[in-house]
Amino acid sequence: MMKTLFAGAALVLITCSGAISQQSLMGTVSKVDETNGRIAIRQTQGGTVGANSGGASEEFKVQDGLMFNALQSGDKVIFTATDIGGARTITRLEKQ
Repeated sequence: MMKTLFAGAALVLITCSGAISQQSLMGTVSKVDETNGRIAIRQTQGGTVGANSGGASEEFKVQDGLMFNALQSGDKVIFTATDIGGARTITRLEKQ
């Protein structure tokens, strides 16, 4: 009985953590590297109005099939990223 209970709890935890890692994020494109299939995005900081939006850009791989060649530095985007094969990879990308 306890093994079943722990297995169920572990399944719920894994499912929830997967959902959390799939949340939509907002940011500004800082670099597009179409040749290598990568894009750098500076995420928009949450918090109070007037909060410092500065921060380092994070570089992501772009999942095959996503068209990101129309993007350029300064574009605002909403995206979803996850770890695929040990690399942060954008799985959904929408220009604002």
